[in-house]
Parts: sequence; structure tokens; C-alpha cells
Amino acid sequence: MGTLALETEIICSLDYVPLGLKDPNKDYLGKPRVLSLLSTLLERSVRKNERMLENSQTKDVTTVFHGLRAPSLSVQQYIDRIFKYSCCSPSCFIIAHIYLDRFIQRTNLCLTSLNIHRLLITSVMVAAKFMDDAFFNNAYYARVGGVTTAELNKLETKFLFGVDFRLHVSVQTFRKYCSVLKKEATSGFIERSIQACGMEESCTNKDDTVCSQSISR
Repeated sequence: MGTLALETEIICSLDYVPLGLKDPNKDYLGKPRVLSLLSTLLERSVRKNERMLENSQTKDVTTVFHGLRAPSLSVQQYIDRIFKYSCCSPSCFIIAHIYLDRFIQRTNLCLTSLNIHRLLITSVMVAAKFMDDAFFNNAYYARVGGVTTAELNKLETKFLFGVDFRLHVSVQTFRKYCSVLKKEATSGFIERSIQACGMEESCTNKDDTVCSQSISR
């Protein structure tokens, strides 16, 4: 699967310290910095796509990942929630980012506020299963994500076929995506690697209650 080489690379390289992938680089809330950087990138992509759809008066194609209305949780809050309750490694969020790009490139889907949450919970869960030695089952992730187990099973199947079951991530690809997020960390401006509607962009504690918010249907 190639995960050993990737994990060794993360452990040995100081390049990943700014993202919180190696050792205790966390922000003032005690979270790996990769979480806030990734949420910023995704939120920008969502805003840009929604402006593009509005300006072109194009109707977005509805998929199984779309809800009827946007959830009350922001992308940042949702990512924080997934990290808090899933206990997956921070590197899973980089892998999930890569999977999202692959999915968008193959399906031509636009990231919007109606689908980003379901795509996130699915991609992070798939990444955790591929990367981590220990991970929770689909029923648990469904509770974390605010969807039913049956729905998450369906989303996972659709996502895996969408990426053509290409789950392997090379060290070079992982490093490239980390570089994108590191630019966000150092300059506040990002050279976007996230796909937008299938086209490459160039600008651009003890509490185990995990179902307080549900994804809008």
C-alpha cells in the first residue's frame, strides 16, 4: 500500500512541522495547524465555485453528496469536529485533500456548501482506513458526521468508484500538497491545487456525544 514509506517520510522530515504533522506543532486551540489551513483552502474554493455558478446562472448538478440546504456548521467547525472525535492522524487530512482532488477531477463536481461536508466526512474516513493502523467503523463516523450509517455506506461506495479506487499516495504527491498548505501558513495567500469543477486552478474530553448537529438533508 505504500503507507510505511509515507509515514517514515512524515516522521523524518522537518518540512511537515509547520502543518502539525510531526511533533507538537499546534495552534492556540491545541489543534494541528493543517486543520485550519485546509478549511481555509476549502472555504475559498466553495465561495469561488458558488460565485461562478451564480454569475454564469448555471445550475449545479445534484449528487448523493448534496443536501437540500447548507449545514449550520462551517467547514472549519466540521473539520475540527471530525478530528476531535475520529482521533485519526493529522496526515489523514492531507490524504483526504488529495482524494477530494481526484474525485473532483474524475467527476467534474463543484465543491459547494451543499456537498462539502459529506465529501469531507467520506474522504477523511477513507483516508483513515488507508493510512491509520486503528480506525473507527462506518457507524461511528456516521455519528460524527451527522448522517446515517446507511447513507455513509452509500457515500463511501460512490466516493471509491469516483476515485477509481486510487487510494495510494506517493511521497512526492503528499509533499506537493503539503507545500500548498505551507504557502498558506507563511503568506496567507495560496497557489491553489484544489480542483474547481474538474479544472485546474492557478490563483488561486471525555464527552463522547457526537451527534449534536446533523447534516441538512
